[in-house]
Amino acid sequence: MAANDQNGHDSDQQGAQAEFAKAFKELQRGELTATALENHLSSLEKKIDHLLASAEANQSTVDEKAESSKEKVESSEEKKSHTTA
Repeated sequence: MAANDQNGHDSDQQGAQAEFAKAFKELQRGELTATALENHLSSLEKKIDHLLASAEANQSTVDEKAESSKEKVESSEEKKSHTTA
């Protein structure tokens, strides 16, 4: 009878070890997935930062051109008003 108890205990222990090994493998897989996601997010952040910087530079250029055009129009209008006055 003691041998049956020992075999049952060994079987339970092996089952627990197998469950632990399976859980550990799943944890490792989860860690790898998390690392891959973090790397992907970092890459996306860099792309977004680059796009924002590019958009800001383009907006600055547009603003400068608009201001320059406005000054040219005002200057041209001033010349016209001086020549007609």
